[in-house]
Amino acid sequence: MQFVDEVKIHVQSGHGGAGCVSFRREKFIPFGGPDGGDGGKGGDVVFTVAPNLSTLMDLRYRPHIKAGRGRNGMGKDRHGANGEDVVIAVPPGTIIRDADTGEVVADLTEAGQRIVLLKGGRGGQGNARFTTSTNRAPKFAQPGEPEEERWLKLELKLMADVGLLGFPNVGKSSFITKVSAARPKIADYPFTTLKPNLGVVPYKNYRSFVVADIPGIIEGAAEGAGLGHRFLKHVERTTILLHILDVSWMPGRDPIREFETLNREMAIFSPELAKKEQIVVINKLDLPDVKENLAKVLPWFEARGLKVFPISAATGEGIPPLLDEIARHLWGAVEEEW
Repeated sequence: MQFVDEVKIHVQSGHGGAGCVSFRREKFIPFGGPDGGDGGKGGDVVFTVAPNLSTLMDLRYRPHIKAGRGRNGMGKDRHGANGEDVVIAVPPGTIIRDADTGEVVADLTEAGQRIVLLKGGRGGQGNARFTTSTNRAPKFAQPGEPEEERWLKLELKLMADVGLLGFPNVGKSSFITKVSAARPKIADYPFTTLKPNLGVVPYKNYRSFVVADIPGIIEGAAEGAGLGHRFLKHVERTTILLHILDVSWMPGRDPIREFETLNREMAIFSPELAKKEQIVVINKLDLPDVKENLAKVLPWFEARGLKVFPISAATGEGIPPLLDEIARHLWGAVEEEW
């Protein structure tokens, strides 16, 4: 399924039905009174959160969405039918903005959450409603109220507890594959991850947390280098960030420089995101010379008060202590084994 995290749509509620002007005309009833019915209410535009959705792809092909119009009232006191509501299902984490002003209209995060964004117009009252002691035969009725319409921009920010950060090919996808059932593409070339992936990580005592893996960020992302900053928004809601580094000293790779560069790119994208607490993870502990190189970079991180967890996403070495550290940040304590 194609991953779509931004769409622009035009939504319109239903126009209210008009009230009816009508008078009774029945045999043997010489003085028939007014019997015009009311118009029906126009349909509402409703957004609801569907937990089974993970993309806005369906809305990309529905740029114009309109609720049903209320039916007009009729004679013999018959009221018009209400217009049908239009219900738009979106994934958890969807932010709805006014497309013109950028104002946040709604932030939908909880499964089953429901919001009426545009109300349908009220139906007009028929002339039967306006009968008084001094006006026994009113010859007027109300028109239906007009609909509401609006251009909206929908933006999806994935809901996760932990976000994975790192340059391309540091092993983010390998890590999420090792600790969860997620199966992102893994290959030995840059930018194998082209869309965010979510994985549910089982922990002790049947607890679990959600990890978000996003495409690698490189220097110059603010200017559009690589895949740019586009996917950083998917880790904005996370509690903590795992910053994964590779110290295998591949040609042209400097883990400390990459760490500083990525943090600089995050600060350009969002100062709030850059302030999130990070756990530094050194991956590929199974490769030759990595343990030796690890000793060269550890003092730099320790001098800055950063705790470092060496792991191997390939073999699983070092992962249990890392999961315990994540649990401390999420729940305040490490769970006992079940």
